[in-house]
Amino acid sequence: MPDAARAPHFVRSFERGLAVIRAFDADHPALTLSEVARACELTRAAARRFLLTLADLGYVHTDGRLFRLTPRVLELGYSYLAGFTLPQIAEPHLERLVAEVRESSSLCVLDGDDIVYVARVPTRRIMTVSITVGTRFPAHLTSVGRVILAHLPDAEIEARLARADLRPHTARTLTSADALRAELRRVRRHGYAVVDQELEEGLRSVAVPVRDRDGEVVAGVNIAVHAGRNSAESVRRDLLPHLLAAVARIDADLRITGPARAASHGTATRR
Repeated sequence: MPDAARAPHFVRSFERGLAVIRAFDADHPALTLSEVARACELTRAAARRFLLTLADLGYVHTDGRLFRLTPRVLELGYSYLAGFTLPQIAEPHLERLVAEVRESSSLCVLDGDDIVYVARVPTRRIMTVSITVGTRFPAHLTSVGRVILAHLPDAEIEARLARADLRPHTARTLTSADALRAELRRVRRHGYAVVDQELEEGLRSVAVPVRDRDGEVVAGVNIAVHAGRNSAESVRRDLLPHLLAAVARIDADLRITGPARAASHGTATRR
């Protein structure tokens, strides 16, 4: 965000400290001081101060050359999940669904322009990327993201399409705003989304929106399968009915417990 667009209360140093934490990921679990400085666009001196402060607080460990995050970083995400009842409500229903269909299922919410996995029951690994709670993908590339996006107000959909990165991930990826707009209309009309090898070759997924007591779409649940084992037609015919039944049970529980806490800025709002 450009400096001119920031509010007067904005603390730039806090933003930079968070950027240092985010520089570490599955592909870069250990980084040198220079690598952190380069990834965060900081001077070496500034990067060093942030890293040593994080080390003093217990969030970073260093052997003198390489820096790594410590398990204490999990506290930052746990504070969110601990007060968020939706994953707790959904998990037993996901487990029952996975037992029925013998395929992986996940619950995701919208965070900015990404979907974030907040509950997951896997069976076998079908993607090159390991998916765990906290994994993020661009919402427009995923079935679970599309069922949430489809229920946003039209003006918000247009704003998201205007800023979406529509570069292809596979030969099947929808890469035009018009194609995505039409697909979101179809999803809204039919109540489910199927994404066929757009995010990764060999991966098909189907998703259904989760609604709270007020009818607001607060999340989505998917079933992900290997394309070699399940055709797009069999996904709709054999898996979608089980998914709809599981989400109906989640919706029923949410009607009893009350509206789920808003998952994030950018979560679908009632139209």
